[in-house]
Amino acid sequence: MDKYISVPLDDAVAASLEAGDYVYLTGTIYTARDAAHKRMSEALAEGRSLPFEMKNNVIYYMGPSPARTGRPIGSAGPTTSTRMDKYTPALLDLGLKGMIGKGKRTQEVREAVVRNGAVYFAAVGGAGALLSRSIISSQVIAYDDLGTEAVRKLEVKDFPVIVVMDARGNDLYETAVRKYCKE
Repeated sequence: MDKYISVPLDDAVAASLEAGDYVYLTGTIYTARDAAHKRMSEALAEGRSLPFEMKNNVIYYMGPSPARTGRPIGSAGPTTSTRMDKYTPALLDLGLKGMIGKGKRTQEVREAVVRNGAVYFAAVGGAGALLSRSIISSQVIAYDDLGTEAVRKLEVKDFPVIVVMDARGNDLYETAVRKYCKE
């Protein structure tokens, strides 16, 4: 089912999403990859603030290529999510409501998703140039020295994603395999 929703997410919207839903996000999301997650983890351990409020926000695991003239961002495809898994439960416990990436997640992430009523979306890998068309603006807000791995604030319109793991822990990567495998 296609759903058009605004981000940041609230509890009711996150709870309404089901694994397999096609979703189009409009509003503000943030980017962060491995190095940025490591720095945020260090900041939390040292009692420092994070570069943006986690509550109800969505992180896109992405590091863009340079923008072409007249565009806010270059190719913007997802990166493999498992690289962020050791940091993710703590961010979910702070109120992070959604993540966008590609690939499976660990059991610890699944438990944190369910515990916090969050959602994991997948963006289509290899389609970064097409995904970038849904990005209206991009602004580095933290860790500029990390280059493409800096934290960015993105404004998106109808950014296409698929719900892979819903707030109840249903995982499309598992259910789709069961549905299409012969036993």
